[in-house]
Amino acid sequence: MKNLTFLVLILVLASCTSQNSSKTQLKTTLTKAELQDKIKGGWAGQVIGCTYGGPTEFRYLGRLIDDTVSIPWDENRCLWYYENVPGLYDDVYMDLTFVDVFEKEGLDAPAASHAEAFANADYMLWHANQAARYNILNGIMPPESGHWLNNPHSDDIDFQIEADFAGLMAPGMVNTASEICDKIGHIMNYGDGWYGGVYVAAMYSLAFVSDDVNYVVNEALKAIPEQSQFYQCINDVIQWHAQFPDDWHQTWNEVEKKWSTDIGCPDGVFRPFNIDAKINAAYIVVGLLYGEGDYTKTLDVSTRCGQDSDCNPASAGGILGTMIGYANIPDEWKKALAPVEDMDFKYTTMSLNDVYEIGTKHALQVLAENGGKVDGENITVAFQEIKPVQLETGFEGHFPVSREWIGKQLTGGNTEVEIEFSGNGFALTGSAQKEKDREDQVLELEMRIDGGEAESFVMPTNFSKRRHEVAWKYQLPEGKHTVSITLKNPADDYRVDVNDLIVYSSTPAAETGK
Repeated sequence: MKNLTFLVLILVLASCTSQNSSKTQLKTTLTKAELQDKIKGGWAGQVIGCTYGGPTEFRYLGRLIDDTVSIPWDENRCLWYYENVPGLYDDVYMDLTFVDVFEKEGLDAPAASHAEAFANADYMLWHANQAARYNILNGIMPPESGHWLNNPHSDDIDFQIEADFAGLMAPGMVNTASEICDKIGHIMNYGDGWYGGVYVAAMYSLAFVSDDVNYVVNEALKAIPEQSQFYQCINDVIQWHAQFPDDWHQTWNEVEKKWSTDIGCPDGVFRPFNIDAKINAAYIVVGLLYGEGDYTKTLDVSTRCGQDSDCNPASAGGILGTMIGYANIPDEWKKALAPVEDMDFKYTTMSLNDVYEIGTKHALQVLAENGGKVDGENITVAFQEIKPVQLETGFEGHFPVSREWIGKQLTGGNTEVEIEFSGNGFALTGSAQKEKDREDQVLELEMRIDGGEAESFVMPTNFSKRRHEVAWKYQLPEGKHTVSITLKNPADDYRVDVNDLIVYSSTPAAETGK
């Protein structure tokens, strides 16, 4: 009886949420000044949130940041990171890479142009971005560069943190934002990893036409297929917020219990580290819903959810900044932007003030091409009825069942390692290394599975061009397998470290007894 009562309560709450969403009044007309103020708010909010979360990034894994922990903020915070830790702003300079391509080649610039631009950029990358960069530099172009069979990090957060531009280009036009995401997001992600970017872009897009956070969170989810785990995770957060409206800690605990197991990312499997797009998107939504439109509370809650705690407030702060506009971001936050708004982000030739202008120009172009009207200083937004994007499922039928330390090195004295496992897939972590002061080299390797045909690949010691894992293979027949990795061009002072073996099976570990 209690279960039935609880089910009825959830259905009623969900119905109320849907009804409230449908009654939201949408703002379909803007002045150019209002449009630019919202675009400024989006970009500025992203930088503010990223900066605020910087000190706690990946320091709280699988645990929230208690309210007693002080997170510093002052008028020099942005400047300090710009000058000392510019890599913090990968959320932003990745976006700017794509903005720059659109500026140089037009709105129809192909995915290949965007892929080449970021693959050959000077900045360092991680996870899905770096795996995609390696793929592109070695001839695997999008969308294959982001596909889970070629990219073990395809479910990671990467496109989610750099999809802001797509929503800011498409005011009120979620389907148009999704089309932009389809082109660029598949460079580095697939499935749930790609959905993270689609969802964030949709929330940005809706923030132009609604000042109701609940509406934006709910309505944007229509862009995601209901069958996906990403949809289910975010929908859970919405329902838990309805159930625990005054206790974000309880909702965080529910998210942790159900959604904290990483499947794809080799760095996170069977570890508290979790850069999966689903759970980090959940933290964005927790911040937005429990922030209730208050800028400070939104940033603080999304940051205190932990894990990638700079990226989540960057997205939440950017979405809310778009909704309320730059002028309405509290001065205590904006004062830290003043010293840096004219400074180019490292690795780019673009500053915040530049992208305020360029972003507005691109939004006006997208509006004009998609049914919007620009009449002098007045804009009519062509609001679109949201359609879900295509269903994609990465790592289907693959469940991690073990993680084992291998701890071998491939060198001139030991050029081969052979590993046995039982399952339907594996990922082997490790990296190419050189002794200090030696020039970078490209190490050549071969992999054979069960004695079959050799698969050749390279592992550069250059960090920016590195292969993120030594090897991986999915969709093998369930059973026993032997993998051999051979170093073909050994040289003194160079090696390949072979670290952890992650094994997948078609049956979850709880059912296999492993």
